[in-house]
Amino acid sequence: MKTLKEIVSNPSGFDSMSNYMGDEPDDNWFVVLTRSRDSDTLTESNWECALKELGGEGDDVEILRYGHWGCGWWEVLAVRGETDAAKMGQEIVDALSDYPVLDEQHHSELESEEANRIWESCFRTNDRIEHLRKHRCRFDSFADLLGCVRGNHAPWGDSGFYGIL
Repeated sequence: MKTLKEIVSNPSGFDSMSNYMGDEPDDNWFVVLTRSRDSDTLTESNWECALKELGGEGDDVEILRYGHWGCGWWEVLAVRGETDAAKMGQEIVDALSDYPVLDEQHHSELESEEANRIWESCFRTNDRIEHLRKHRCRFDSFADLLGCVRGNHAPWGDSGFYGIL
């Protein structure tokens, strides 16, 4: 793991600490994960799972928050060096270097929630009907079809993937 000071000194590789608003960290904090306003579901899932695995915020686990002119905000999940949390944090970092998902079930649930949010918020009824016709989605009942058209659930995920003919 890198120290927080190493990461914050040039977080993106094209940045400097002068673009960030927040306290400058000491050398005893190590970075497990970072996220920003623009993080995707994989980053969010790993963040939530790592934080849970570390036992949440406490004396040896902190979420440090920074404002930034470009990405709005940036957060660091950090652990204090020479602690059990640091050992666990290193295990998390090592696990992610071998495979990018800490918990596939959790990530899948977040993806389904995001797909349903987009289906409901970003599509008009006519767009939904066009998509369902184009992909020849089938449903177990008329109520399921009607719910999907109304945006209650997407044609995939727990409540709605009924297959494509």
